Amino acid sequence: MKSLFWRISLVFTLVMMVVGFAYIMITTIASKNYFLETTQKLNATVADYLVKEAPPFKNGEVNEDALGVIMHSMMAVNPSIEVFLLDPEGEILSFVVLDSKVKLKRVDVKPVKEFIESGGSRFILGDDPRSNGYQTIFSATEVIEDGKLLGYVYITLASEKFEEVAAGLLGSYWLKLTLNSFLITMVISLIISLLLTAFLTRNLREIVKTVSKFKDGDLQVRIPEMKTNSELSLLASTFNQMADNILHNMEELKKVDSLRRELIANVSHDLRNPLAVINGYVETMMIKGDQISKSEREQYLKIISDSSDRLTKLVADLFELSKLESGQMHLKLEPFRIQELLFDACLKFELLAKAKKIDLVADISPSLPIVKADLYLLDRVIQNLIDNAVKYAPENGKITLRAFYCNTTYKVCVSIKNTGSGIPQKDLGSLFERYYMVDRDKKGIEGSGLGLAIVKKILEVHDSNIQVFSDSSTFTEFVFELDPMRSN
Repeated sequence: MKSLFWRISLVFTLVMMVVGFAYIMITTIASKNYFLETTQKLNATVADYLVKEAPPFKNGEVNEDALGVIMHSMMAVNPSIEVFLLDPEGEILSFVVLDSKVKLKRVDVKPVKEFIESGGSRFILGDDPRSNGYQTIFSATEVIEDGKLLGYVYITLASEKFEEVAAGLLGSYWLKLTLNSFLITMVISLIISLLLTAFLTRNLREIVKTVSKFKDGDLQVRIPEMKTNSELSLLASTFNQMADNILHNMEELKKVDSLRRELIANVSHDLRNPLAVINGYVETMMIKGDQISKSEREQYLKIISDSSDRLTKLVADLFELSKLESGQMHLKLEPFRIQELLFDACLKFELLAKAKKIDLVADISPSLPIVKADLYLLDRVIQNLIDNAVKYAPENGKITLRAFYCNTTYKVCVSIKNTGSGIPQKDLGSLFERYYMVDRDKKGIEGSGLGLAIVKKILEVHDSNIQVFSDSSTFTEFVFELDPMRSN
């Protein structure tokens, strides 16, 4: 983070230095142009004055004597000027130049004409006869005699001497300006870059600090909410969501691990009991051999068969629940009348209910709409619920199976209610967890604790849920709803 801070500060300082250097260049060029334009406008009428005081032509010929006297007088007053006499095509006819050589034989007359037409009000550069390809400020006027254009007086306003002095002063000016500007730019840019970088990276520092805490094990730490729509705000929001997801996943993994441990413990317990019974009676039969009577042998085999059936059912329930929880159970949806399924389930449990002297009552509406579901799985739901009711209903108790159309939810409602001691309120929330049994150790109540968990998962894949109601003393009721088929 410190490295980033100093890198940003250094880059900002370099940018400021480049900007400062560019500013000096622009300022210098602008100042020079300002000076040249001012000088040209101040001396715009110099050529006119020369023509009036000393006409450069006499009878169509160059008047060298008069021209030389006035030119030298003007140059004595202003050494920066140099005077040239041009013909109409720009050919240099005569000139007065101090200590310099004239390299051009002709001057482009187009800028001269533009200057004369503007009356000297425009900033125009013309050819410098002393340098090939170099332009300078000038003053110019036409020389007319008897209505005929004889040529031009062309006066450059920045002589070689002037440029030498200006170049020397410019170097000194540049040195002072560059040194001062460099120092000022360095100090100001460094201060601004440090302050600006500290301001811009404050949120980033907070993010790095929070991420470091999270890495060190503080899983509850979160980046404070930023009131901007910047990329850092999006990064902070993304990190917080990621941290929440990680924490949630860790909690889920803990639950899964706890469930796995519980599953292993319960499975090992439930499998060990029937296996121990089978193993015990098989060993007994092997040890006693022919000493076992026929009735004892039949009794032993009956116990072994019952334990084997119990073991088979437990493994089947585990397999089915695993497929439901992993999403591998594929539904075979088909339309059917649920009344027939409910009546068929009542017939299956009628003998078992009579054996316990339980009154099994079916209150099923004959006008229920057709539902669309997996017939096998829904039959499993109903059988598990009725089987559970038969197990927990007391002798001479009552089980009521109701099915009706609910006009408020517009669904088919199924209710299975049994009398008995009910379920404690503290156990209602855990009732559908695998292996959860309110009175697991109660004698006479057999089961794996998977029936209600299977019921809940089957209804969930049908986009339905199951509710349980109990007053904890006299009854227990399970209720679920199914969507009827809609007519097109």
